Amino acid sequence: MRPIVRTLIARGVTAPAFYKLLKSVYVEIAHDAFRIGSEPPTDSRITLLTGVHRRDVRAILSQGGERWESARAKSAMFATVLGQWMARADYRDDTGAPRPLPRTAESGPSFEALVRAINTDIRPRTVLDELLRQGLVTEDAEGRLRISDTARRGPASDADRLVFFAANVGDHIAAASENLMAEDPPFFERAVFYNRLPSEAVDRIEDRARTLSQDLLETLNAESLSQRAADTTPEDGTERYRLGIYFYREADTPAQEPTRDDGGDKN
Repeated sequence: MRPIVRTLIARGVTAPAFYKLLKSVYVEIAHDAFRIGSEPPTDSRITLLTGVHRRDVRAILSQGGERWESARAKSAMFATVLGQWMARADYRDDTGAPRPLPRTAESGPSFEALVRAINTDIRPRTVLDELLRQGLVTEDAEGRLRISDTARRGPASDADRLVFFAANVGDHIAAASENLMAEDPPFFERAVFYNRLPSEAVDRIEDRARTLSQDLLETLNAESLSQRAADTTPEDGTERYRLGIYFYREADTPAQEPTRDDGGDKN
């Protein structure tokens, strides 16, 4: 919880505001995940499970999550456009890199055609304006659009970064939680860690980790797009997945005692 609380304080979220949010999450989880058969639990049972007063339970369940769903859908749209631009064979050049695109074209790849293939409800110009504003896409002197180098680091918009922060951290905790509660851990969730390394050595390892991780993500992005395109039965598309990779470093604290277990690939 310490990194989360540090983030909350830095963003001006006070303890009472967090308690209010946490109370809502307790109620929503109890309502969705602790049903008896197909029937949702009563307000009284949710109170028993969570300790949240029944009056608050009713108020929380009557609220909607429209703002969050809208923000998540918008961020997912931008990520999907960039992801397919990088993964689709007809949008890559001979080297495998995403090719520059015209805004529109009568035939062949174009930014407008890419967006229309993903979602017909949102105007391509609206998507492009936001990608240009965030610096995720650039336009050259000939009017061709290119994915910027910064796009691989994620969205620049604060709101979009918050959406992916929630989704990435949430799914990582979900995988770890399922593994903790199951006799046979169902998800791959491991880390390699070492202590007492020189800073220059960690620099080299971090650079190597970035290269390997980016290659893995881009490979799975292309394979996932291919798998979805090969699926001829949309009714079977009932699952999602997320693979996340992170790298964290900090200085060893002077008070930390050396241990004999200084590193390795660990669960």
